[in-house]
Amino acid sequence: MRLSDLQAKMVVNVKDGKHLGMIVDAEVNEAGQIIYFTVMVRHLVKRLFKNEPEVNITIKQIVKIGTDVILVEL
Repeated sequence: MRLSDLQAKMVVNVKDGKHLGMIVDAEVNEAGQIIYFTVMVRHLVKRLFKNEPEVNITIKQIVKIGTDVILVEL
């Protein structure tokens, strides 16, 4: 699966069912392994008033990758 495929999927937290946003970037180490994905907060108001407009999600926090949605547990 390519990063561009993941960027087209919604990221949803399974604990509260909230839509977090979309994947905008990935941090990769020297060995080529993904350390975490960066998710941009979807609401403009939240981005303006929060100190951190992005959320970093590690591979361990991903519960399932579906056809349209990536389920994470935060």
